[in-house]
Amino acid sequence: MSDNKIVQITGKAIVIPGDDIDTDRIIPARFLKEITFTNLGKYPFFDERFDVELKEKPHPFNDPSCQDARILLVNKNFGCGSSREHAPQSLNRWGIDAIVGESFAEIFASNCITLGIPAVTVSSERIRAFQAATLKDVNLIWTVNLENSTVSSAKASAELHMPEHHKNTLRKGLWDSTSLLLENEDRVRQLYDQLPYTSNYGS
Repeated sequence: MSDNKIVQITGKAIVIPGDDIDTDRIIPARFLKEITFTNLGKYPFFDERFDVELKEKPHPFNDPSCQDARILLVNKNFGCGSSREHAPQSLNRWGIDAIVGESFAEIFASNCITLGIPAVTVSSERIRAFQAATLKDVNLIWTVNLENSTVSSAKASAELHMPEHHKNTLRKGLWDSTSLLLENEDRVRQLYDQLPYTSNYGS
């Protein structure tokens, strides 16, 4: 049985400042034509990272010192706009495993949970302190701990908040519904055979 429990994420952070960053900024709509999610890690903040000739512009996601960051530090109402799963998918496939912000759009936060990405909140004062500390020292290591509900580094810390059912889903490893179904194939088959509208299917 696989262990999909997510209790703690530790690593460097990357800062994307600003309120109301919507999903179209996170991944422009034209990249939704991808048949699978596999290549989406190429596209986070694409139009802010590249000009019309595809030359790199200054951006945290282009900064060589940030390429191994695992934790994204954002501000208020991150992930607002259209409810596209591609937004957290693109961030995760780029390398982001946890997001810390002042607040999130509700559907974006839920989409993060279904991918196993903790989207946790801290106060406005604390997120600004976290961002400032990270910009001062890009090698600063942060830990998002769902067990003791903290975000911390050697420079700053705070209590994190997220809906309790989201936290439990991650800590108990229940976020990966596909793996749960595959690991319980016999039970799924038994239930399927008991359902009156499927028991005679194909006979």
